Amino acid sequence: MSDSDNFSDILKQYDHARNSKGQIEGTVVSVNDEFVFVDIGYKTEGTLPVSVFTKPVNPGDKLLVSIAGRDPEGGYYLLSRTRVQIPTDWSALEKAFADEATIMGTVTGVIKGGVTVDVGVRAFMPASRTGTRDAAEMEKLVGSEIRCRITKIDVADEDVVVDRRAVLEEETRAQEGRRYEELQEGATVHGTVRSLADYGAFVDIGGVDALLHVAEISWSRVNSPADVLTVGQEVEAKVIKVDPEKRRISLSMKQLQPHPWDSVPSKYKVGDRVRGTVSRLMDFGAFVELEPGIEGMIHVSEMSWAKKVRKPSDLLKTGDSVEAVILGINPAEKRIALGLKQALGDPWKDASQKFAAGTVIEGPVTSVQKFGAFVQLTEGVEGMVHVSELSDKRVDHPQDVVKLGQRVQAMVLAIDPEKRQIKLSMKQLIPTGLDEYIAEHKLGDIVSGRVLEVNGERGRAELGQGIQAEAKFTQKAAQPAAAATAKADLSSLTSMLQNKWKSGASASSKSEDLRAGQIRSFKITRLDADAKKIEVELE
Repeated sequence: MSDSDNFSDILKQYDHARNSKGQIEGTVVSVNDEFVFVDIGYKTEGTLPVSVFTKPVNPGDKLLVSIAGRDPEGGYYLLSRTRVQIPTDWSALEKAFADEATIMGTVTGVIKGGVTVDVGVRAFMPASRTGTRDAAEMEKLVGSEIRCRITKIDVADEDVVVDRRAVLEEETRAQEGRRYEELQEGATVHGTVRSLADYGAFVDIGGVDALLHVAEISWSRVNSPADVLTVGQEVEAKVIKVDPEKRRISLSMKQLQPHPWDSVPSKYKVGDRVRGTVSRLMDFGAFVELEPGIEGMIHVSEMSWAKKVRKPSDLLKTGDSVEAVILGINPAEKRIALGLKQALGDPWKDASQKFAAGTVIEGPVTSVQKFGAFVQLTEGVEGMVHVSELSDKRVDHPQDVVKLGQRVQAMVLAIDPEKRQIKLSMKQLIPTGLDEYIAEHKLGDIVSGRVLEVNGERGRAELGQGIQAEAKFTQKAAQPAAAATAKADLSSLTSMLQNKWKSGASASSKSEDLRAGQIRSFKITRLDADAKKIEVELE
């Protein structure tokens, strides 16, 4: 059923309460010293001054009355015992209907399904077309002058239907259109927060709604508009975009405040230690809020000296308070690079002094690879033992020698602080025959040895099984006469060397020409256990 259906019947019901003179028949419900209260069939009663009556009236008495208006304070209908004249001009109303013109009217009462309106004749306006939200608002219209449009007219039946809501909507659109034309990007406006959403707030800025996006509320990060705004709150904002075609207006509150980055170049310097709060975690790093609107980023590679961080959540969580060092500032891109590990101090700073070549260290094995094993020297500093330096025997698989977490001893072979690399050796600490020989002898000892090589006044001599020394020959060395001469019976030579090494006696005289293979007496002139080196000279 449409709004206009049976409007004639509704008006007839309204007229039924009236007599031929157009007045309403009411019933007196109560009387006080000033007023007579009359039930006229509406939700609210009407009143008549007691002074208009020449004789007393009592509850239950029937009266003929007309509605003259409404009391704005008490809400009662103001009644009159005389008829209210309603002029009629049907020709003017028909023309207004044809032209869809807006006309003026006065709301005279609330009836079933809507209200009555005096537009020169009595008209009906459905409740849905009054432009009100509820019955209470509709009651307040009685006695007020309104703008409306005729949507139905039947002169024969004196049936007129009017619409206020359509006029209000057109006026609102016209007002919005003017507002869109008036607004300029960059202008400052005042408004009232009308509603809140996850993505922002809608602000009434004088008849039109504008969107204040959550990212434009404050320079600091805002998770939800409800955290900082409330419905009904008065706000001041800057117009940052106007789109009349799409009827959209975008606002910003934060752009009315100084940009935090304006002071960054003078406030922050590379190398500064700063403290902030972890605001969010990404796969590649963590963002830290240093102050509202200023964030820095700690890359995963700058989080720890000691271990490889695969994801920021291994070390940090949102809301953590952290201290970091500024590694770089890019004002143009509004970026600050931070280092978490630098705030703890660089363990490589004095590594060259603590782990010089020849230093013996002890630490746990942190990783075992095909090419060797990594050993932790101290927090944040690791060295690598190549597979060839794990043992004095051939090693095919490092895990056959060391296990993850095992504590081992190793000697530093070399250190490169710039590349942050340290080469270690475990086999250098394995005792050998040379170590034992050096431990058992002292400088000046006379020992026997076999000449291995003669090169002028210098050469090499073998002092024992696998023990060689650099030799100095003070007498003129003679070249070997012939291969047959140099060759000796190996079994006889071995027995002879064992006897001579034990006795220390010379096997050849100094006058004999020096050549490879000879057994001679030598004096020890140098014993260096660290360098694993022995030097002798011919006796």
